[in-house]
Amino acid sequence: MKPSSFKYLAPGTIEEALAIMAAHGYEAKALAGGQSLIPMMNFRLAQPAVMVDLNNLPELAYIRPEQGGGLRMGAMTRQSAIEHSAIILERAPMLHATMPNIAYSQIRNRGTLGGSIAHADPSAELPAVSVALDGRFRIRSHRKERWVPANAFFVGLFTTVLEPDELLVEVELPPMPRRCGWAFTEVARRHHDFALVGAAAAVTVDARGACEQTRLVLFSVGDGPVEAHQAAKMLAGQPPTLEAIRAAAETAARDDVDPGTDINATAEFRRHLVRVLSGRVLTQAFGRAHAQNSSFPA
Repeated sequence: MKPSSFKYLAPGTIEEALAIMAAHGYEAKALAGGQSLIPMMNFRLAQPAVMVDLNNLPELAYIRPEQGGGLRMGAMTRQSAIEHSAIILERAPMLHATMPNIAYSQIRNRGTLGGSIAHADPSAELPAVSVALDGRFRIRSHRKERWVPANAFFVGLFTTVLEPDELLVEVELPPMPRRCGWAFTEVARRHHDFALVGAAAAVTVDARGACEQTRLVLFSVGDGPVEAHQAAKMLAGQPPTLEAIRAAAETAARDDVDPGTDINATAEFRRHLVRVLSGRVLTQAFGRAHAQNSSFPA
């Protein structure tokens, strides 16, 4: 199929883009990398009356280290730029490790950080990683600017808090805390396919080696990134032994997710994957935290 007819606009400044979004509201759709939007338009799953091409806005494509160890990235930063960035490797290694799992190199050459996040596909990696890393998003409209935490940005299937006249313009990641660890993994039918289930974990431990904080985020098991709050609660203040991690992974599979059955996997199989992958990423993440903390018990 081919897309329905639409008006194409290519603003040269962010202010012009915001003015267009304000003027057209729900009829307008922003075009970033186009790796999701264009196929949807071809199948007429999306039929915007106005396409607002953001590719003439170089001011939205950057990776900037912040004082103190944080990062800021423009929404139009290509995924391939993040994949090959030494700054990302140093300051956000989980994000760096995630990138090769996203589709193919040709897709990552065009796909953007902000485009994937704003699209809010429940099987996508970047929304889940942004939540696991405690990121926040800068959102602009012709009326105002606001910051939204990543864990409050995704509100449903392909749905975010973005208003019709708003654009996601920047992603901020905080500095990695002391005695922290991270891990990311996913299972797909074929490498580079959408994940059947994926998991991202970011943990910190105290000076004694006990769990101080756990963020375990699962994807492709709900309408968006799913934080495993019950599993994290089980680990809080406890030494992250293999037994504790297994119990937390079991809790994540039983209590934190409610996956559905589709042509790719049954709900039962997805729960099994949640159990296995949760245990795997928690073990790896606490292992990395262990390496940063010489007092961590062997």
